[in-house]
Amino acid sequence: MPIRDSSDVLLCPDQLWDGESDRAQTGLQVRTQGDEIVEVGADLRIGSATRVVPLPGLTLLPGFIDCHVHLIDDDLDTEPAGYQLLNAVPLLRTFLDHGFTTVRDLGSADGALNLALQKGVEEGLIPGPRMFVAPNLLSARGGHGDKTPALAQRYGLEVGTLADGADNLRRRVREQARSGADWIKFAAGGGFSSPADTPLHVGYTQQEMNALVATAADRGLPCAAHAFADEAVQRAVRAGVRSIEHACLAGAETLALLVEADTYLVPTQYAQFYYLDRLDDDAFWQDKSPDLRDAYRRHAPDLRARATLPAASGVTIAFGTDVGMFPHAQGWREFTTLVAHGLTPLRALQAATSTAAGLLQQSRLGHIAPGKAADLVATAGNPLTDIEATGRVQFVMTRGHLHRTPAELSSGRLSIPTPSRTGGTPLADVP
Repeated sequence: MPIRDSSDVLLCPDQLWDGESDRAQTGLQVRTQGDEIVEVGADLRIGSATRVVPLPGLTLLPGFIDCHVHLIDDDLDTEPAGYQLLNAVPLLRTFLDHGFTTVRDLGSADGALNLALQKGVEEGLIPGPRMFVAPNLLSARGGHGDKTPALAQRYGLEVGTLADGADNLRRRVREQARSGADWIKFAAGGGFSSPADTPLHVGYTQQEMNALVATAADRGLPCAAHAFADEAVQRAVRAGVRSIEHACLAGAETLALLVEADTYLVPTQYAQFYYLDRLDDDAFWQDKSPDLRDAYRRHAPDLRARATLPAASGVTIAFGTDVGMFPHAQGWREFTTLVAHGLTPLRALQAATSTAAGLLQQSRLGHIAPGKAADLVATAGNPLTDIEATGRVQFVMTRGHLHRTPAELSSGRLSIPTPSRTGGTPLADVP
């Protein structure tokens, strides 16, 4: 079903949260024209061409922003790259269905596919959230991203993610910039799924990271660093990255360094607990690497013990899920996981709206106010008092277009089959 063009819309929710305030307000309406919010207030005037959308029982919020997604499945040893692109198209709709109107895609083995999806959305060829893309993960040989050479040879792909030494890293960054990258992502440290390293390993020297980040800055590109443990996180922060991804094994002193440097943290906690909470489920692990299970078992005590540190540290947290590591329809569970580990619902919601917009340097996003982008969602209930309401999205507007409305949900007109590879939960079944 195509997104409908609605040039003049008046939204009438029970409550409204603007993206920053400490409480939702009642009695307010929002008027949008095209891609922009033009009025917020009580008893707004209705024009002859205005479409009025009642949202009874719903709380209106800025569209959610997920700052760490993977739309392209890197499982190229079982599926050709073209299939992965086709598989990603319905995932774009899954994001919108669950209220995510903006995503930052942090790369795949073939970054050209991510850029193709971005262009398709921007040109209106396919419905989807706004996309900001880091096409490829830059990695040292033997590092977290060193999984691709055999696959590249098999499929004839020019993967081009591996680089060692400052000069090679500068070249790779410039290639990413040439391709149209919005961000540069690199593996500052190892990972749980890496065949040749561990989450405690460091990927690059300080000099290499400095060269990479400086070259990206020369092209006006911010950097995101994959890093779990202390030394990798610290080197990336010293190099000047804009965001650290994960840091799930980092200690309090390391998080204090992020605070001092005004570096954003994208903790992706649900992705870790998705595996931790299933360590004893043999059926879950049947189709997964035993090395991955062993890695999570080995680090489970530290992952659990340090999960509350980000909330206590005062670090600026931006919302990101690492979705692709788990089913795309479950991204909202990052909200509940963050709250379970110490964030207030307010701070968790800010992380996915105004704070995420700050990370992306997109001032039109993440707020409800005149002049801001008409990216809006409405939930059944108030997530400021019940964070699980983030899993009950009933209304989505993206770029001023009505993607879904409560009337369509009740009529079943938005019942669209979800590919099994997304792991999508039917919306009626989401608690």
